[in-house]
Amino acid sequence: MGLMRTAARRPATADRTFELMSLGTFAVLGLPDGMIGTAWPAMRHSFGAPVGDLGLILLVSTIGSVAIAAAVGRLIRRLGAAAVLAIAGSCAAVGAIGYAAAPGLWLVLTVGPLMGAAAGMMDGSLNTVVALTGRPRLLNLLHGFYGVGTAIGPLLVTAAILAGSWRPAYLVLAALDVVAASCWLIYRRSVPAPTSTAAAEAGPADEPDQTDQPTPGWSRRRVVAVLTLGLVVFFVYAGLEVSAGQWETSYVRGHLGLSASAAGLASFGYWGALTAVRIGLALPAKAPSAHRVIGWGLLVSIVACAVIWWQPDPVVVVLAFALLGASLAGVFPALIAVTPQRIGAERAQHAIAWQVGAAAAGGSGISALIGLLIDTTTLAVLGPALVVLALILFAANWALTALAPIRS
Repeated sequence: MGLMRTAARRPATADRTFELMSLGTFAVLGLPDGMIGTAWPAMRHSFGAPVGDLGLILLVSTIGSVAIAAAVGRLIRRLGAAAVLAIAGSCAAVGAIGYAAAPGLWLVLTVGPLMGAAAGMMDGSLNTVVALTGRPRLLNLLHGFYGVGTAIGPLLVTAAILAGSWRPAYLVLAALDVVAASCWLIYRRSVPAPTSTAAAEAGPADEPDQTDQPTPGWSRRRVVAVLTLGLVVFFVYAGLEVSAGQWETSYVRGHLGLSASAAGLASFGYWGALTAVRIGLALPAKAPSAHRVIGWGLLVSIVACAVIWWQPDPVVVVLAFALLGASLAGVFPALIAVTPQRIGAERAQHAIAWQVGAAAAGGSGISALIGLLIDTTTLAVLGPALVVLALILFAANWALTALAPIRS
């Protein structure tokens, strides 16, 4: 029983429809993540807010993302993935309208948890369903299209700012969220059916059947340690990826002195590199080894962060950000894809949603912490902060792999 067997009985047209809607939804999911960092210099001018308040926006969105992570598995099985995704799109649209209409920072912070919950439902639902179909190429494409959204986001905001205001960019986002929600309602029958409710009701550390254990004889302590360390890896990974993307515009404008248009293109370079590599990883008939994608990606990310800290030249720094995006591109989908191999498919049905929640918390929480550091020091602190994150991530992943090797 399970999603893999269910998917095998589904008509090809239903699978194709599901894949197209999933890719489109992830592109829309990526838009606000690419938009906020580019829009922030103009937004904070409108609100009279200090530069570090971007961290507060990211932090409050974590409240919704983390709160919903524990419930995604249950929601999928009680309401169906299509209904969850339609609700998520509706919530995201309301939040985006709140951003566009905000007279001050207070409204942005008020709707932030709603935006976070919407993102958590989209991210957790689709990652869980796609990962358990056993299609790593689709998983890479899924996150590649997230990158499409994050790459388009800075361009959308830059065009809106050049036209007079950042606000219309968020109205466009709201319209796209409504379209996504409507599609999931109209084509809800194309979504793979959920698996048994037993896995949904279990917590990430609950024991499954012995036949589902990745390694027979694992103690409960080891199981809990593996799951906890996995959450740490996702937390720090997202903190590195999101912090680099969200603070790059402020960094290259306020610290390196680039213009608004040049900063927008620089941000596009980071998210564009992330997107291009993810899509490229999905093209070969035989996908690269997840172990190598993760290992080499984390090593190169350390080098890229070191160059950003070194800042020999503005152009070199912008290229280093693009290299960082490229190096991180395959890491997140590979980590998701190997989760069933590490801990077993049954437990992974629930654990993946927790991992997505940890990633949301890390992306917002660590970005907010960096914002506080910037407020108390200068924008120059971004470089060493990224290096520290890259080193912690490498060490945490090494420990996770030693404790729970990736089974082929």
